[in-house]
Amino acid sequence: MGSGYLSEIEFLVAEDNDFARKIVRDVLKALGARSPRYANDGAEALNLAKLYPIDIALIDWDMPLIDGLEFTNFIRFSNDSPNPFLPIIMMTAHSEHPKVIEARDKGVNEYLVKPFSAAQLLKRIQMVVEHPRPYVRTETFFGPDRRRRNKSNYQGADRRVASSPEN
Repeated sequence: MGSGYLSEIEFLVAEDNDFARKIVRDVLKALGARSPRYANDGAEALNLAKLYPIDIALIDWDMPLIDGLEFTNFIRFSNDSPNPFLPIIMMTAHSEHPKVIEARDKGVNEYLVKPFSAAQLLKRIQMVVEHPRPYVRTETFFGPDRRRRNKSNYQGADRRVASSPEN
């Protein structure tokens, strides 16, 4: 992978901690990102997302004014959303399984536990760029398909069956 791998991707980084924001900035720069946009809180992140074409958002969970889940909910469901399909990578110190599930159920694409390495961040970015999951909309959910594996050989009672033209 060349040094320009991330050069054409427009990043939005929402992180209220100066030190954590500097680490993310340094990692993105090392990976070839040219000019990410930075926000100190979720409200500022929403404003930047409305003003600029953003390709990937790296969002902290715990921020003042609007947290990462509220940001995600706005992006996914608001009529004023600049891009409901925006890939969102949640960065957080919350490593508990219920928190991961909560973020997934709000429509987050990827989940990254702090502290993280440059390789871990790059892996999450690669997942949304190279292996995007299709988006699903229901009455209560909009976001990337929560299933990561295609289990086409599933034979259980809840197996979905496409109707044939004869039916």
